[in-house]
Amino acid sequence: MAKVTLRQKPMSNKRHSLFLDYYPPILNPETGKLVRKEYLKLFLYDKPKTEFDKLHNKETLYLAENIKAQRQLEVQNAKYGFISDKQRNGDFIEYFKMLASKRRGSNSNNWSSALNYLEKFTGGAVKFSQINLRWCNDFKDFLQSTRTVKSDKATLSTNSCVSYFNKIKHTLKEAYKEGYLSEDVNAKLVSIKPAETSRQYLSFEELQALVNTDCKLPILKKAGIFSALTGMRISDLKQLRWSDIKFSELEGGYSIPFRQQKTKGVEYLPISKDAINVLGEINDDNNLIFKELSYTSHFVPHLNKWIKDAGIQKHITFHSFRHTFATLQLSYGTDIYTVSKMLGHRDLKTTQIYAKVIDKTKRQASDVIKLKFD
Repeated sequence: MAKVTLRQKPMSNKRHSLFLDYYPPILNPETGKLVRKEYLKLFLYDKPKTEFDKLHNKETLYLAENIKAQRQLEVQNAKYGFISDKQRNGDFIEYFKMLASKRRGSNSNNWSSALNYLEKFTGGAVKFSQINLRWCNDFKDFLQSTRTVKSDKATLSTNSCVSYFNKIKHTLKEAYKEGYLSEDVNAKLVSIKPAETSRQYLSFEELQALVNTDCKLPILKKAGIFSALTGMRISDLKQLRWSDIKFSELEGGYSIPFRQQKTKGVEYLPISKDAINVLGEINDDNNLIFKELSYTSHFVPHLNKWIKDAGIQKHITFHSFRHTFATLQLSYGTDIYTVSKMLGHRDLKTTQIYAKVIDKTKRQASDVIKLKFD
């Protein structure tokens, strides 16, 4: 829900105009654009000298505050007052952008990628009134057949299609709730079935081998081992600050606070002593911990050489360190619900993928002992 704030802007003749600031922006169906500011065509004198000027300022400010309060109520009721009557003529793309602007971290990147394909499919604009079940299924078919934005030879992976289409489904659901769609199209849509994925991870011995192997990019080694010990994504590590590391006497250790995307509540990720040792001496400032960490073209070759020098014959990406954390936690008996919370998963089904990996590993282990029978 947008918050409405009354603000002032300098204007000529020593006056300030009054306007309302909507954050996050709301959609104007008449123009199909996001609205951030509504100018009230009211002004205040900077330094009122006469009684008339003082009275003008008092009455004008009172009027502006009343308009602000009314707008806030209208926003809460999804009416939006001055732009309420033509919602279905609004632009679905702009509405999608509004929802995407609220996302942070890796989820934000995922929404941005979905937007690229949505704009490619629509040409950059589509009205709510044009959205129906057939349009949605056409977009689904488009995702499953289009070339990627990075290559004109490769098509999108199945799970990328799943992710992007789910963003559209969520947007349709929200649009129906807020009155932009007269029909709950999302409820009739059949989701794309995700493909089984093979998630590469390191065994305990392989992780130990990496610890004992030098890397020509020290920040990469530091971040990789820390990720394997905490399950944190590279996007989260790049934003991690020393001030985020909290010590609690009550809990007897360090932890990192993070905000759950779905509930908006603050959770705390416990950090092991080994993970703290990887960081080195704890500072008390607000500087970035992994300031030099960047996923650039020279990053991957250094990662590949480090893996090779450690004698590991697997295709390991940086995200594999997160997979390693999850898999090792489950292997050593941590319950799946706890692992899910530590990874920040919104759905336990996501964590269950790692449990399947463990089951497969157990099956392979059971077949190691082979006897010959007459």
